[in-house]
Amino acid sequence: MKSILITGCNRGLGLGLVQKLAEQKNFLQHIIATCRNPLEAKKLQEVAKSNPNKVHILQLDVKDFNAHERIAKEVATIVGQEGLNVLYNNAGISTKFTRVNMVKAEQMLENLTVNAVAPLMLTKALLPVLKQAAAANSSLPQGTSRAAIVNVSSVLGSIADNNQGGFYPYRSSKAALNAITRSLSLDLKSDNILVMSLHPGWVKTDMGGAQAPLTTETAVTAIVDLLSSVGAEHNGGFYQYDGKQLPW
Repeated sequence: MKSILITGCNRGLGLGLVQKLAEQKNFLQHIIATCRNPLEAKKLQEVAKSNPNKVHILQLDVKDFNAHERIAKEVATIVGQEGLNVLYNNAGISTKFTRVNMVKAEQMLENLTVNAVAPLMLTKALLPVLKQAAAANSSLPQGTSRAAIVNVSSVLGSIADNNQGGFYPYRSSKAALNAITRSLSLDLKSDNILVMSLHPGWVKTDMGGAQAPLTTETAVTAIVDLLSSVGAEHNGGFYQYDGKQLPW
């Protein structure tokens, strides 16, 4: 792939992925990293400073749907005629463990807005540049070197694997995102745009907590390897960071 846009890059896995991709000595020309407050994202700024013309920081609060068209125009200017190869919908939130007697409507709505509605609306805004990349790379097979949308989900969004209950806001928002992934994979198949859901693993981040078994470095290294190897067989699927397919 020559270009990728990653949302939620001020910290955690988003930042880690930008750092890992910036280290890659390959054909990747543009890493477009979005975050809500670029001036406060000091580590992200350091990566951009060390990789001028390669790492581009754009301001975006994914809940600000009115800003999506602006982002689309800025991305189009950066990538030019080659379009955008990969949209990596990473930005998300997680309400702490919630039982049914404690769950609040506000938590449900906020998780659904950030984790499901926002990725869909941003995808809609960026479809022209994704289709542009798919057409520009028509000789290549379906995958990230052509055009792909990766929705960062969670194993907690798996209905089949839910054996603990709770986590109502987060579980339902990621299950909704998985449904969106499946529909997009069908709607965009004729455009040769691959769409998949990705569980990045339980990682030691602010969201994952200190008890998580994976380091950010381990997770992002595996994710980069997976992104480089996905193909048509992954379209419309749900996979974890190491390539294992997960149940819906």
